[in-house]
Amino acid sequence: MRNLVYTGFMSLDGVVDSPGGGPGEEHRSGGWVFKDLDFVPEAWSLKGEELADTTALMFGRRSYEAFAAVWPGSEDHAGYKELPKYVVSTTLPDDAIVNGWGPTTILRSTEDVAALKESEGGAIFIHGSAELAGRLSDAGLIDQYNLLVFPVLLGAGKSLFGRADRDKYMLTLRESESYSNGILKLVYDVKR
Repeated sequence: MRNLVYTGFMSLDGVVDSPGGGPGEEHRSGGWVFKDLDFVPEAWSLKGEELADTTALMFGRRSYEAFAAVWPGSEDHAGYKELPKYVVSTTLPDDAIVNGWGPTTILRSTEDVAALKESEGGAIFIHGSAELAGRLSDAGLIDQYNLLVFPVLLGAGKSLFGRADRDKYMLTLRESESYSNGILKLVYDVKR
């Protein structure tokens, strides 16, 4: 069975917008990840640590389109280039898959994701894709959350977690670290 890991940047009030802002993130604080805080390299070390554990990537359609426009040619993301990618979308056509960015499979449903998790292989990391991650969280499919929590309250933006009444999921803190700029690294496993 494969683990599904959500990795993302989150404000203290739970907003998980794109780091630099993007479509659907036109609130007045869009692009908040790279504003206002001193750059502390150690705070970003989680991203390098994740690469060592990543055997595949998963995206929703919009995140796939955004990442595919940048990452294939980026030296900073060269380690991800040949990894298998899974795009969960009911609307992405097969001919929209980017060539030269490793094998890509379109999954059409949450059930397809559940079946993928039952297959052999290592960890699959979800980058961005807040709406997809929220659906998969609600379905109990996410096994781990790797979060960089920023010391900012935004009030508006995408939330990873819905507000509907649902079954409680308990988490176990695997790792935490705080940095001089106020960012917290929190790594949680979902208790099963």
